[in-house]
Amino acid sequence: MPFAHVCFESLESGTQHHGITDENGLAENIAVDRSIVAVSFVGFETLYDTIVPAKSKILALKPTIVNINEVVVTAQYAPQRVDKSIYKIKVLGAQQIDKKGANNLNELFANELNIRVQQTGVLGAKMSIRGLGGEHVKFLIDGVPVIGRLDGNIDLGQLNLSNVDHVEVIEGPMSVIYGSNALGGIVNIITKENRNTRFGANVEGYVESVGVYNFNGSAYARKKNNIISISGGRNFFGGYSDPDTSRAQQWKPKEQYFVDGYYIYDQKNYKIKYSSQFFNEKLKNNGPLRYPYNETAIDNEFITRRFTNSLDYNTKIGKYRYVQVLGAFAMYDRYRRDYYNDLVNLQKYLQYADTTKFQDATLRSVISKSDEGSKVNYQLGIDFHYEHGSGVKIEDGSQSIGDYAAFLSIKYEPLKILQFQPGIRYIYNTRYEAPLVYSLNIKWLPHELMNVRASYSRGFRAPSLKELYLDFEDINHNVKGNPNLKAENSHNFNLVYGYSHELNKDIYSFDIDLFYNKINDLIKLVPILGINEKVPPYTYTNIGNYISQGFQVDVSYTVYPRIKIQAGVVETGRKYNNIADSVQFEPEMLYSTDVNATVTYSILKADMDFNLFYKYNGKYPDYGINAETGEWVKGYIEPFNTMDFSVMKSFVNRSLQLTAGVKNMFNNTSIRGVGSGGGSAHSGGAGTNFLIGWGRTVFLKVSYSFNKF
Repeated sequence: MPFAHVCFESLESGTQHHGITDENGLAENIAVDRSIVAVSFVGFETLYDTIVPAKSKILALKPTIVNINEVVVTAQYAPQRVDKSIYKIKVLGAQQIDKKGANNLNELFANELNIRVQQTGVLGAKMSIRGLGGEHVKFLIDGVPVIGRLDGNIDLGQLNLSNVDHVEVIEGPMSVIYGSNALGGIVNIITKENRNTRFGANVEGYVESVGVYNFNGSAYARKKNNIISISGGRNFFGGYSDPDTSRAQQWKPKEQYFVDGYYIYDQKNYKIKYSSQFFNEKLKNNGPLRYPYNETAIDNEFITRRFTNSLDYNTKIGKYRYVQVLGAFAMYDRYRRDYYNDLVNLQKYLQYADTTKFQDATLRSVISKSDEGSKVNYQLGIDFHYEHGSGVKIEDGSQSIGDYAAFLSIKYEPLKILQFQPGIRYIYNTRYEAPLVYSLNIKWLPHELMNVRASYSRGFRAPSLKELYLDFEDINHNVKGNPNLKAENSHNFNLVYGYSHELNKDIYSFDIDLFYNKINDLIKLVPILGINEKVPPYTYTNIGNYISQGFQVDVSYTVYPRIKIQAGVVETGRKYNNIADSVQFEPEMLYSTDVNATVTYSILKADMDFNLFYKYNGKYPDYGINAETGEWVKGYIEPFNTMDFSVMKSFVNRSLQLTAGVKNMFNNTSIRGVGSGGGSAHSGGAGTNFLIGWGRTVFLKVSYSFNKF
């Protein structure tokens, strides 16, 4: 096996020495005395044996089910293998991030099944999952909530992947464990931690033909129980339009800077980690030349700053009990500056400026018991969350909201093949009366090759401060907060059947997933009627009940370790009920179909991977309100196809890695929307165009790592 990792650990002193096999699968025996040797490679079971110095030995690795050894932490009693979890968890690892050439969460999710990504000019990229919008998805970085939603969504383009180990996605309600904003699911970004390296460094550069230039680097060290790391970088995009307008571009120019760091004190029975993350983005929204002489323009600048600090304490009590205490404080500032730009005299004059600030404090403490030999395990915790916002665009200049909860989850395993996990969450919200939130998860293993997961959960989401009080307006948007909103609550059902079979080097897997979500008092953007403005004003309102339902099928075939083929299809239906007593509206279930496929072919001796990523985004119907008549009208977004191709090659014992490829091979730029256009505050009317991509591009990513064990 070329480029497998080999570790020699002395049986006398415990000292470790590390090596890597060459292109022929050979490694030097560097044991200094009688030692344990461990050989590991992705997709194979780790092999352990004993060895003495100066002796040769042939060791054979055994292929294993894809991803079976990946360890997940989201919503778990203790870190465990993904196949052991009672939840269905999708893991997108660092290798997949590299193969896609993904710089941020937007690019990583673009080809994923059951996730729809939509682009907007100033507000960035937003996502929906299983027919539920991004306001129903909770985003975490190492368990810490990400703040800074605009139009209810986190901009996926601001979630950088340069120092990420993997991303864990749970599709489905997680309100018992994570509270508000988790009706649709969880996205937890897990950053890299140096566990074994005495010293290391990494530098990475990325260029894309559309005008993207990114650079980042990191350095990390370990001395006894102390681990320290710092990383940072710069992302630059020069903007793009189709056709090229030179000034008022559809894809706005932006520049991002980010710095992350952490310190870990790691003892045998406990770990303390302090981490800090800073992000700064400057986005330019240049206006068109003004009539009649084309000598002036009105330009906007939007500066986003996010600064998060957290302290995480983990300890183990006895063999099976775990305690985690996580405290975090995050600040989010958004600055807007409007300039009158005299293009003849090259002078800029500030016309308007405002700043909106949000602060978010989180305290989460969990104690859990996780003993595979016990029939009863549990997780008990508290989850306190406080948010404060201020600025001229917020009603009365300052508002705050608190959400304080206690939760309990019990896992009962009467048989080795059967697990029940009921859970309950009590919530005190400072502005809304919250219901008791509860859930039941079941996992059944009818056969060693099969698994069945079923769940029911009730959810709750209080409106955010921005939905309640923030007025947001620019050249393309006009959104008014609504302090009279009701909180959302939901009922969610999920059933998953999984099958996997391993025969020599052939691995087959098959999953079918059925889901049903019903949200009461859904919050939706609707136009404010009777106001004649250049950009029609919209506001948030409760429209009644909303249902999303459907099924998803995933299949995978692997001839390890050379070929891996994955494909899937999802059919999602969405339906609005009881929109308003005064509106004559006949509800109808609206269906859309998505298909994706991924093919990877590996040449082991050349340490080279060829990757193809394809997705069909089917016709997407939706209802919206006509801004002039107030009538509910049906519209749709036309279907489109996307495809990316990449080649990844490693050199110098995998210290140097190159990835090159073509993105957006079908040359998509925008897609036509007919009718309601989704009814958003920045769209509408017949013939609305939705941004898809900046056309066909080529990219090159170069990464060099140095590690000293």
